[in-house]
Amino acid sequence: MTDLKRLLNKINPFSSRHETSDNHDEEEFKLPNMASLVIMISMNLLLQISFFIVVSSSNKYAEYLGGNATFSGIVIGIPTAFAGLSLIPLTKYDKGLYKMPLHVSCCFGILGHVAYALAFRANFLYLILIGRCLNGVAFTMFMYCKRYCTDPRIVGIRRRTTLASWLVICQGMGMSLGPFLGGVLYNIGFSNSIFNGYTSPGWIMAGIYAGFWVLVTKYFEDIPQPPTIMELQSASDSNAIPIVSLEVKGGDAKASPNYPSAPTTRPASPVDESFRAQLSLITLSQWGVIACMCWFAMLCFFILGSWEANLPVFGAAAENFHWSPFAAGNFIALGGITCFPFLLFNLLAARRTQDRKLLAFGTILGLAGLVIFLSILRSGKVNYGSLFACWWTVALGFNLATTVTLSLLSKQLPPEWNGRTSMAIQYSNYTGRVTGAIWGGSGVSVGMMNFVGLEIAMVGIGAVLFTTLWRDLKTKTG
Repeated sequence: MTDLKRLLNKINPFSSRHETSDNHDEEEFKLPNMASLVIMISMNLLLQISFFIVVSSSNKYAEYLGGNATFSGIVIGIPTAFAGLSLIPLTKYDKGLYKMPLHVSCCFGILGHVAYALAFRANFLYLILIGRCLNGVAFTMFMYCKRYCTDPRIVGIRRRTTLASWLVICQGMGMSLGPFLGGVLYNIGFSNSIFNGYTSPGWIMAGIYAGFWVLVTKYFEDIPQPPTIMELQSASDSNAIPIVSLEVKGGDAKASPNYPSAPTTRPASPVDESFRAQLSLITLSQWGVIACMCWFAMLCFFILGSWEANLPVFGAAAENFHWSPFAAGNFIALGGITCFPFLLFNLLAARRTQDRKLLAFGTILGLAGLVIFLSILRSGKVNYGSLFACWWTVALGFNLATTVTLSLLSKQLPPEWNGRTSMAIQYSNYTGRVTGAIWGGSGVSVGMMNFVGLEIAMVGIGAVLFTTLWRDLKTKTG
């Protein structure tokens, strides 16, 4: 009877949440190998810097090569579109592991930054776009970083929001360091056709990726591969473990002992139910939670991406600013730096605060920044201080909100769904990044009132989802 109960629990992927064991607490607080964890978190920081380092100077770079502000927005956002396309074949061959995607990411990170840098010498506008598309393949690692920090094989349920907070800290650091470094490097000047203000970010990042690749090869330890079905069958035979056959009638499972030679038998192995059978076990409220988290994953990156792409364009066009790439980079970086202490505090708060409360606080704070910005646009009182206050609240609020989108789902759904939920959240992030960057680049041409109005409306949709599903969003802390 004990063996039968264990088998039935394995067949139902949702039953794992109700199981208790002697090492239950240890399982809830487990962490992966520290060196590998540091590499994954550092990789997330490197990717964030790669994404943002071109923000401050891409508008000028595109104009020099014959493009415009909208093309600059495409250059900023296009990598995420290619990352989404690249994830399809990559997840097919990764075998649920992480080292191969790390190698792919480092390789294409180098190729993309080199192509971006060579566009100046070649005087070819679309080479910067090609370089960013190659970077997009490297950005597939965003999904693997999130999946690693919520992988139930190595991370306990009470550690997932904490590790997600580390990813958000790296997000904030990348948002600060990237534009700042891009602006500083722009001041190198243009006396050299190879290494200058436009191309230096590409060359430097390519060198950093090369060095990091060496560290990945030497220190990263992948997750041990699970035993195959044949290995489990062999172990079952050698230990004389009885094999059972199941008949499911009207939702009831009946088990009867058989021998391995019986034609209708199969070994008591890990769950192999079809995807359709697993889908049937998800309740309507859980589908609502999935939709809500995907919407917020898209929304947060849409707004953050649009502001990061818009600020250099808006600052250059505004009569009282006339920002250079260096000034725009400093402004964006200042917002990120001043958010950093609060993101560190969020790391501590995540251990004791429910995910839904973190999401609510971040969204309300970000919405306040949008509403204030709309009001100062209408009054015409846009100055450095008021714009910075709006940028700070938007950056902090929506960065905080991104902490919980995946960790909340990983706590509500069974471990077998972690790969699928990671993909769903990451595609939502990619959608927000690419559309947000294009929208930000077009903000001045469509009108800044329309620019902010659309974002407020999108937050309103999220608020409706959030308040409707408040009770269903409750999960364990940590």
